[in-house]
Amino acid sequence: MATREAFLAKVRQAQPAARPRPDVPLFPAMGGDLRERFAAALQMMGGTCVQAQAASDVAALIRERFGAAVSIASATAEVPGTRMLTADTEPASLQDIDVGVVRARFGVAETGSVWFSEREYVVNALGYIVQHLVVLLDPAQLVDGLQDVYRRNDFRDARYAALVTGPSATADIEGVLIRGAQGVRSLTVVWLAAKP
Repeated sequence: MATREAFLAKVRQAQPAARPRPDVPLFPAMGGDLRERFAAALQMMGGTCVQAQAASDVAALIRERFGAAVSIASATAEVPGTRMLTADTEPASLQDIDVGVVRARFGVAETGSVWFSEREYVVNALGYIVQHLVVLLDPAQLVDGLQDVYRRNDFRDARYAALVTGPSATADIEGVLIRGAQGVRSLTVVWLAAKP
């Protein structure tokens, strides 16, 4: 038996017996307006919320915030991009993209987080390699807290999932806050109802 197989066999033999997962208690909802709580939490983490009346308004919003010549990769058909994005797109090819656009499946009011899986991102690198992330979020798709996320079927069914809260940031070097250190420099949530 090769070294790799011998090692894996020992790991399998040392596994504890399977047992059911404990029930996670469902704590009372925090209450209040979910949208207001979400916006306040996101702002505290460095993100921004804006309102759009229609998907066609988002392109103008992007040009206004980031300039007329920005490159855009969009993972949603609602907002056209300047670069085509498909499941076959090489992740590294997004390294020169200014703005990524994606629709979040839902948001979490407690933390101001938006939830994505491989289905929303299309190419997982979209959420991390572009300079700015613009997220479409239907206000009707807000949950109260993180405990609610784990009860959703889309969370359990995803191969890959990420809760994103604001832009990338670090303050571990001399206590100076730096945005975009390991990921996107800005995160803008656009309130936009999803089409049925």
